Amino acid sequence: MITARGVDIHVGARQLLSDASFTITPGDRIGLVGRNGSGKTTLLETLADRRPPHAGTVTRTGSVGYLPQDPRAADPATTVTDRILAARRLADAVRDLRAAEAAMAQAARTADLDRAMRAYTRAENEFQARGGYAAEAAAARVAAGIGLPDRLMGQPPGTLSGGQRRRVELARILFAQHDTLLLDEPTNHLDADAVTWLRGFLADHPGGLVLISHDTDLLDATVNRVFHLDPHRAALDVHNTGWRAYLAQRDADERRRTRERANAERKAAALHAQADRMRASVGTAMAAKNMARRADRMLSGVEPARRTEAVARIRLPEPAPCGRIPLAAVGLAKSYGDLRVLTGTDLAVDRGGRMVVLGFNGAGKTTLLRILAGRERPDAGRVVRGHGLRPGYFAQEHDTLDPARTVRENLRAAAPHLTEGEARRVLGAFLFSGDDADKPAGVLSGGEKTRLALAGLVHSGANVLLLDEPTNNLDPASRDGVLAAVATYPGAIVMVTHDEGAIEALRPDRVLLLPDGTEDLWDEEYRDLVALA
Repeated sequence: MITARGVDIHVGARQLLSDASFTITPGDRIGLVGRNGSGKTTLLETLADRRPPHAGTVTRTGSVGYLPQDPRAADPATTVTDRILAARRLADAVRDLRAAEAAMAQAARTADLDRAMRAYTRAENEFQARGGYAAEAAAARVAAGIGLPDRLMGQPPGTLSGGQRRRVELARILFAQHDTLLLDEPTNHLDADAVTWLRGFLADHPGGLVLISHDTDLLDATVNRVFHLDPHRAALDVHNTGWRAYLAQRDADERRRTRERANAERKAAALHAQADRMRASVGTAMAAKNMARRADRMLSGVEPARRTEAVARIRLPEPAPCGRIPLAAVGLAKSYGDLRVLTGTDLAVDRGGRMVVLGFNGAGKTTLLRILAGRERPDAGRVVRGHGLRPGYFAQEHDTLDPARTVRENLRAAAPHLTEGEARRVLGAFLFSGDDADKPAGVLSGGEKTRLALAGLVHSGANVLLLDEPTNNLDPASRDGVLAAVATYPGAIVMVTHDEGAIEALRPDRVLLLPDGTEDLWDEEYRDLVALA
């Protein structure tokens, strides 16, 4: 259980939340919603004890499992299986068991064998006390449910793709049996089958749950309460309903506010008009003043109309001239330890062409884009840079951003030719205004990082965009802006995406299927693979 009392949350000089009090109890499945930058991730970090509140208290009873948008790197010496088992402190017990088995097999003397057998008994008792083989089987079920194949379980997490690493951390948290789960965009990088499995798991979770997600189907299937963060009022609005009922209530409230406001404005206007006529006479001047005050009180007594949310004016760069085939690759191969992710991949990107890269998680999609962008070197093969090539790379993990630099410094690094005024205008168009420009990129939400990374592309002159999951972490309005920009961009695009709406905007003419490396003309039959990619 988590109890918040009088909580204030600030980021720099900006207040995101004021005097919020609420309780999260077992059985509460809360959808935490609001626009990008409203403070959802910051609030979740506060509940998880990752950052202190500016004022107020947060009390935690029982264990809390927290999945951030960008999980920290795991110990490179461990394996995926050990990383998951460690959530219930099983990994150490398993290692002790294996060590004792090896000692028994190697014992040359009776005393050594007796010592090894005693060590094995202690390790087995500890293993069984922590759940034993049933817990191992449960870990395997969770890993399989969110789409981690058996071939990855013995790999170090550092050798996996960003999406696979995030699945490992999600599996670890779900397996741990925490009393309260705090999950920030848990469906990022999950395919359709894994999302379906996760919905069922969360719906059956007996403890507390706070969920940030732009997946409305997940919210609809899971939540029974909704917390809405309103950044204009620095307020948390609590709705004790499911997702559909919350949407219906929100729309009904907005219609009521609009109706009441219109009625009050009509009556106040009539009173003001009458007061204006009465002011001409000395005898009725005082009555006119009272009438005008009454009209003003009438307006102050109704809720104002909901403020229209600002939407980023997202655009992509005007592409520089280039040759007919600005980018190609021949025989690209890449391995991480024993894991081969690219095996002789060829491709050619035409001027203005549109290619989508499909394949299961771990098939090498992100690795391919990193190699094409020059961020990583292949083990074999080569990238062919055509005449006039200017690549623009958007990384799904936002590793093109320096978290220690400010928002403005990151933009200036990406577009050094911009003047200070031009940089401010670009940032303003992407909803970074005032003090936001001086925030370190490391404190931004996932959606804000996406907007900042896209802002860096605006004046790059890129004629081949390499876009890796560009719609992740975005609220619906921002996502629509990105897709509209993609739809109208005249340069070439190579895109990795799970988002079927992104395919609609991209209108691909070619598809590259990994891990086989097969390039083909786009056909609508490939659309079924998008959600499974």
